[in-house]
Amino acid sequence: MSSIRERNKELILRAASEEFADKGFAAAKTSDIATKAGVPKPNVYYYFKSKDNLYREVLESIIEPILQASTPFNADGVPSEVLSAYIRSKIRISRDLPFASKVFASEIMHGAPHLSPEQVEQLNAQARHNIECIQTWIDRGQIAAVDPHHLMFSIWAATQTYADFDWQIAVVTGKARLEEQDYEAAAQTIIRLVVKGCEVG
Repeated sequence: MSSIRERNKELILRAASEEFADKGFAAAKTSDIATKAGVPKPNVYYYFKSKDNLYREVLESIIEPILQASTPFNADGVPSEVLSAYIRSKIRISRDLPFASKVFASEIMHGAPHLSPEQVEQLNAQARHNIECIQTWIDRGQIAAVDPHHLMFSIWAATQTYADFDWQIAVVTGKARLEEQDYEAAAQTIIRLVVKGCEVG
């Protein structure tokens, strides 16, 4: 029974991610989410109680991978390895969770009205930690004296674009959809730009 429950919840979450990404929170309908998930509409409320809760679950599904992406960051780590691992993790999120990633980006652009204070603090604490690591490397002369805040913003923008603008990127590259080698090429290119730009030794 639990496996059926988990499968249904996963189907609903995936469908909700697509609907919220395409239409936004206000315009998305639970009936459309249920249809896309292939379950009766009452199942949506049975598992998630409300559209608000479902939206928050979609956000939660992307926040955890975002937080985990920063695991490599530590002041004693090798800058090139840490930055490369972080960039690869962020590209992987755009590849594997594109719709939830779009929902998260939209939430942030609207001032994060559905994120809890705890989630906001978690994300801010993660960013502060990463920035402090970069500043430590700068102070030690391990990388160039770039602005650590704007370095992080640039990495976020460069990696997030493969979720937010996947359709445009596919059209420009002449493909129906992005493939594994496209994400690998993206990761390699961003890593090269960041590592070279930071003059990492």
